[in-house]
Amino acid sequence: MSELKLTLEPELESPSLGGVPTLTLDGAAEEKKPEEPQVPEEPELTPEEQKIVDDFVEKIDITSPTLVMQYGSGAQKKIANFSDTALQNVRTKDLGEVGDEISDLVVELRGFDVNEEEDKGFFGFFKKQANKLDGLKARYDKAEVNVNKIASSLESHQVQLMKDIVMLDKLYEMNLNYHKELSMYIIAGKKRLKRDRETTLVELKNKAQRSGLAEDAQAANDFAQQCDSFEKKLHDLELTRMVSVQMSPQIRLVQNNDRLMAEKIQSTIVNTIPLWKSQMVLALGVAHSADAVRAQREVTDMTNMLLKKNAEKLKMSTIETARESERGIVDMETLRQTNQSLITTLDEVVKIQEEGRTRRREAEQELGRLEGELKQKLLDIRT
Repeated sequence: MSELKLTLEPELESPSLGGVPTLTLDGAAEEKKPEEPQVPEEPELTPEEQKIVDDFVEKIDITSPTLVMQYGSGAQKKIANFSDTALQNVRTKDLGEVGDEISDLVVELRGFDVNEEEDKGFFGFFKKQANKLDGLKARYDKAEVNVNKIASSLESHQVQLMKDIVMLDKLYEMNLNYHKELSMYIIAGKKRLKRDRETTLVELKNKAQRSGLAEDAQAANDFAQQCDSFEKKLHDLELTRMVSVQMSPQIRLVQNNDRLMAEKIQSTIVNTIPLWKSQMVLALGVAHSADAVRAQREVTDMTNMLLKKNAEKLKMSTIETARESERGIVDMETLRQTNQSLITTLDEVVKIQEEGRTRRREAEQELGRLEGELKQKLLDIRT
């Protein structure tokens, strides 16, 4: 038997169908009946889809084990492959990396600080100001490079997220199509099962009752089991359809997460980073202005200090000059000392002269005495 196929045209809208009619008795007393298990509502079909189902019902042969086994298997495989594709998409998505890069961006922005310690003192200030501004610019350039690198990576992630959102839209539409296809298999199967149970099975049972033959009873029993097998197959298709039903919100959740992350990245790229750059430019400008003010203050303070020191030096120099200009060529004290030294010198000269005269007189006397003694000695010798 050739493989059965159901074709769908997803572009057609599904008009609403009325609910299943129920039979009621007018005037009958209301009785509470035990609640029946809820049966999943079948999707509404378009007239074209309904015709496809009605035509397909006629091709179903419950007595064929091969047909029962393969019934809807193509749609089940599509759902299985689709689930694998969606799962792979979720597994390969690493939104944690995006979060890490945003955290790195925050750390980079916080790490830039225009305030730093300065060397105190006038010469230390002028020595360090150029280095400080150069250091600020270097740190800004380094931070800007890192921020641009992170921004470029975030843009790549954003592009990938937008592609994923489009891909998830396609997956969502595919899932709807698979769900509709499975539903059409289930609707067609239920219709054929209901009709066979209400016609063929009833006829076989009636024939077995009329004939009383064992083979007729066995034929009725075999057909009933075939109906049960086909019902189990439809139940498997309903379970597969439930997987498809669950996939829709899961796809939307992943899609919403991607959209939120893409919007966060967009906000970071178009708002946070430009704002940071503009603030850093302002910070550098403020730093330039503050340095200019501090430099002017240092220059003014130094100028005042130099003026005070020069005024004090000028005062001392003027006083000394005036004092020296009023002095004579020779100080009186010098004259007194010189005069006293001269008097002392003259006194010493006079004293030395007197002592010389005294020694000469004594020498003369001594010479006279010696001469007398010599003469006397010579006289004594002659006599």
